[in-house]
Parts: sequence; C-alpha cells; structure tokens
Amino acid sequence: MWQRFTLYDLRVIGHYLGTLLLFFAVLMALPLATALVFQEWEPAARYLAAIGITMVAGCSLRFLRIEPGRLDRRQALAVTGFAWVVLALFASMPLYFSGHYMTYLDAIFDGVSGLTTTGASLIVDLDHLSYADNMFRFAMHALGGLGLIVVALSFGLFGRGGGASLFSSEGRSEHVVPNVVQTTQFIARITLVIVSVATVIITALCLFMGMEPTRAFLNALWVSTSGFVTGGFTPMQLSIMYYHSFPLEAILMVLMILGSISFVIHAEVWKGRPLPFFRDIETKTMVLWIGVMAFVFAATLALSPFDDMLALLRRGLFMIISAFTTTGFQVVTTNQITTAFSNGAFLTLAFIMAVGGASGSTAGGIKFSRMGIIFKSIVSNVKEALAPDSARVVVSYSHVGKRVLTPEIVKEAMTVFILYVITYVIGALAGIAHGAEAIPAIFESVAMTSNSGIITSVAGPGMPGTLELLYIFQMWAGRLEFVTLLALIVEVAATLVPRPRARRRS
Repeated sequence: MWQRFTLYDLRVIGHYLGTLLLFFAVLMALPLATALVFQEWEPAARYLAAIGITMVAGCSLRFLRIEPGRLDRRQALAVTGFAWVVLALFASMPLYFSGHYMTYLDAIFDGVSGLTTTGASLIVDLDHLSYADNMFRFAMHALGGLGLIVVALSFGLFGRGGGASLFSSEGRSEHVVPNVVQTTQFIARITLVIVSVATVIITALCLFMGMEPTRAFLNALWVSTSGFVTGGFTPMQLSIMYYHSFPLEAILMVLMILGSISFVIHAEVWKGRPLPFFRDIETKTMVLWIGVMAFVFAATLALSPFDDMLALLRRGLFMIISAFTTTGFQVVTTNQITTAFSNGAFLTLAFIMAVGGASGSTAGGIKFSRMGIIFKSIVSNVKEALAPDSARVVVSYSHVGKRVLTPEIVKEAMTVFILYVITYVIGALAGIAHGAEAIPAIFESVAMTSNSGIITSVAGPGMPGTLELLYIFQMWAGRLEFVTLLALIVEVAATLVPRPRARRRS
C-alpha cells in the first residue's frame, strides 16, 4: 500500500516551498539592483513586480503551517521535487515580459534550464538582452548549480529540522563533513573562491581584448559562474565562440573540469590530501572513458572541413570537455554541429554527455561513479564464474576511502543507469515523432536529460509545445536523478487516486 499525503503533509510542504519562494524573491533583488545601477528602468519595473508577486505567494504558503516541525523523508522529497518547477514558474515572469521570448512556455523552459543548469535556451536576440536579465539568468545558474536545497541549508532557512533528508533528496549522499549545514557552507565557500579567482583573471583577459571595464567584469563574472557550476548560459548568442580567445577557452576548460569533480574530492585536496583524487574510481573511470571517446571523436573529426589541425584540436578538445562536464559551452556554431560534424562525431558527443561528470559535483548525466561500479560488478561476476565453489569473491573500490562492492550499491547504480537510458530513448522517439531526424533527436534528448545544454535544430523558439513540455520534464528528472522524482510521482498519484470503499456485510 502506497502512502498518501495527508492534509498536514501538504501544509508542511507548502510552508517550506513558501520559504524557498521568499528566498527566491531576495535573489531577484540582484537583477533589480543591476537594473537600477545601469538605469534600465523597464527591467527594474519587471523585477520589482516579480519580487512583489513572489513574496505574496511565499508568505501565503508559509501561513499554511506556522510551526511546521521537523521534515520527514517523504515531505523532504516533495519539497525538493516541487521546488525546481515552482521556482521556474516564478522565474519565467520577468523573463517573458522582457520581449525576448516567443511564447510563455519558452520562458518557463529557460527558467527550468537555468535552475537545473542545463543551459539550453530558447531566447531570441540574446545579444541585446539587458544587464538585469542576464544577471538573473546567471544567478539562477549559481543557485541551481549549487543546489536549491544546498543554498537554503547553508543559510539556515529550514532551521534544524530535516536537513539530512533534504540534502539527500536532491541527489546528494556524500558529506564533506559530518554536519549537513557545514557541508553546504563548504560547498558554497569553495564555489565563491574559485569563481572569484576566475572572474579576476578573465576580467583582465577581456580588458586586454579591448572590452570596456564594466562589460569586461560582467562577462567575466557570468562565464566564470556558468563554467564552474557547469551551467552553459552565456551572455552572447555565439556562446564562447564570440570571444575568439584560446586563453579564455583554456581557463574555462579548467573551470568546467573543476566543476565536474566531486566536492568531497575538493575537500580532500583542500585539506592537503590529493592522493584520494588519483585513487578514486571516478577519476580512473573518467580517464579511461574520456581517453577512448576523445580518440573516437578526433578520428571522426579528421574528415570534417575545419581550416587546420590546430583549429581541429582546439575546438574538438573544448567540445569534449564541455560535453563530459555537461556544461554546454560551444566554440562551434549550431549549424557547424549539424552540418560540419559527421554523424560519428555527433553520436560521440551524445555518448560523452550521457555519462556526464562525477557524483557530488555540479555536473549532470549518469555519473562516472555509477559507470565504474557497473564495470566493477561485471568484473565481480566474471571472478565468481571462474572461482572455485568454496571461494568467496570480494571486489573493492576506492571512493574517498576503500569500499566493498555490495549488491545494494550495484542495484542503485543499475537502477539510475536504466532510468537514464529509458528517458534518453523516450525523448529521442518523441523528437522523431515530431519530425526530427533520428541522430539530432537522440542528441537533443541526451542533452536535456543529462542537463548538458548543447542543442541542435530540434529545440528552438516556438517549438511544438508537447515536445517542449517533455524536454522540461527531462531536465527536471535529470537534475533530481529520477529517484526523488519517481517517489514524488508515486506519492502524488496515490494521494489523488480514491481509496477503495470497504464492502458492507449483509
């Protein structure tokens, strides 16, 4: 018998969603302040109105339960699952009325894409977007990249109740330190340090390229934030190709890789213990996987019409790193991806995006840890088949310490892996059903579910609403890594389905 949400559960869930909405209203003060500084009065009016509406909604939800008490596991799943969509709906208001979206659903799409750090965008005329709207887009990336719940916990918004349940419900299971709040604060702190250093370096680089000081700083801040949280939004339509700067691309490649590494590993290195990084199963899986995929990708690109070998290596390397970190930055145009790249290169990028980066990082996809565990389970099965009947086969692996491979760990990895593959297939079939070619449809479905954001011609402004809604669902499911979302769907379905009436005895 599936458990149902009671009225008390719904009031508690509403209270905490209201808390997140109030925090989101505070976040909207950043683009409002940006608009006032740069005298962008129309965006200022939009964000002022959006702040008011969001605060009213947040206060109303909080009053559903004045003293909500401690969150249990089911309530935490619901708060986390609904938060990504509820906040995206409120984010879409100031975006849509900017006049840069063809439909309201396109604005919702960008809201979900920004918060889930997918980075795919349906915006029109991005090059002339206001400073305020751009600031809001990258603020969503920062919030979503760190995790809505991580940021909320680091500020103590949920008090002392249910922190562990909320933390794990967002797809995170590894703690940097035993205390959940301290873990979230460390994640926020290391992000601030890395993004700040990168912003200073890229600002100097942009000034050297001839940009105005203000524009240089803002561009540096935005691409640094987007790079480390593996988001993918850029302030210009041509993405990173706009800058035509190899030093900038090199800095962003380092940022993307840093963002795709687990924060637990960051903590070990921060404490002066770099060896766990090199011993970790994720590092070994990453080197093997990316090495093979880079060789295949380079072989397929050899027949592509690029100017010279240096341009081939430079663009190919950047696109591989952008794909496996699921960032979505591009140094080739969308037209080049669909026409100049061979089908082999196209599919190779899709495979790279599908696996993604490390668990406990800002990257999306299946994750290297799960792929390594699945490979280890295959090794275990082979050893058991060859071992004597009396032998007991024990397979271990390193992931911040030595661990023993258990059936439960393998089951979890295989479950998420299968759910990702099923979602990739469903999205691809939906794209084909809407008239897209098979390979672009596969590529787009993988990009959405893995929260990568490298898109082709299938997703675009004014696309079919049914396909757009599916892509929104894929971004949502991929960010929550399915288990939280499926549990939420089951809970909601069980609550909505009427209980069977007991038969009266005659």
